[in-house]
Amino acid sequence: MNFRAFCVAAAASLATFASMPMAKAEYPDRPIVLVVPFPAGSSSDTIPRMLAPLISKSLGGSVVIENRAGANGSLGATRVANSPADGYTLLLATTGVLAINQWIYASPQYAPEKDFAPIVNIASTPNIIVVNPTVKANTLQELIAEAKAKPGTLTFASAGNGSTSHICGEALKVMGGVDLVHVPYQGPAPAIQDVLGGRVSMICDNLSNVVPYVNSNHLKAIAVTAGEPNAQLPKVPTSKQAGLPELEAGIWYGMVAPAATPRDIIEKLNKATVEALQDPTVKERLDTLGLTVIGDTPDHFKAFIAQESARMENVVKLSKARIP
Repeated sequence: MNFRAFCVAAAASLATFASMPMAKAEYPDRPIVLVVPFPAGSSSDTIPRMLAPLISKSLGGSVVIENRAGANGSLGATRVANSPADGYTLLLATTGVLAINQWIYASPQYAPEKDFAPIVNIASTPNIIVVNPTVKANTLQELIAEAKAKPGTLTFASAGNGSTSHICGEALKVMGGVDLVHVPYQGPAPAIQDVLGGRVSMICDNLSNVVPYVNSNHLKAIAVTAGEPNAQLPKVPTSKQAGLPELEAGIWYGMVAPAATPRDIIEKLNKATVEALQDPTVKERLDTLGLTVIGDTPDHFKAFIAQESARMENVVKLSKARIP
């Protein structure tokens, strides 16, 4: 082959190579960021940190936790909603983030069903009304009576405006006909600490956050805001048994990605998370915290979010809670 023919052949080979499609990198080929829109120290933070190592192992890539708290999860949710839909930025989402914020905020920063692709509903737990031991009441009716005798004296903490603990407290005010003062915090951990310290009278937070303090007698359990008794605290009456059957509040923890994230990535993340939830150590830990493992499909979670959103719209209207 002479030099001219060699150059022509080489150029043709390079052109053929350049026109070949590049092999797509296997997902994940870089760290996945799981945004937790609440501070450390609560179930919202404990659950993803428990699951992350197992999900990382299953996917063959690291999953790192990023806490971005504020506005009942809205700051972290907005960050994820505005991220590329490539599966590398995910959100640990709660009832408040996906079903309450859009109804309680006058100007919500994101639209849950439009901006997110559901991956999996991880676990759920009911809320429970607990009080500092200095509060004299031992039952829900006694608590209502004490609040009526001292209007505006008893205070209730919440994990922040729009949280289930906020909605639960506001609903209690309406249903019980009492005047309670709301004290919002940046997450459940600091709220519970102030109830423990007696700076706030009570909180209606999720059971998994407060059950250790109830079992150690540092907080007094008044009622589980659910229709059925809880296995972790079987002697604590439900709100129905205590005389307020419509006072139901609880929280669920799910995982979502930005809308338009490819379906194959959603399925891969779902499979890895469901497998992690079946780990015996994880199951035992979640059970100890009073959490019920769910681990459903993306489609089931999508339908559940729509159902819960409609339900919480009515609850927010009933509670008359509103944030400018």
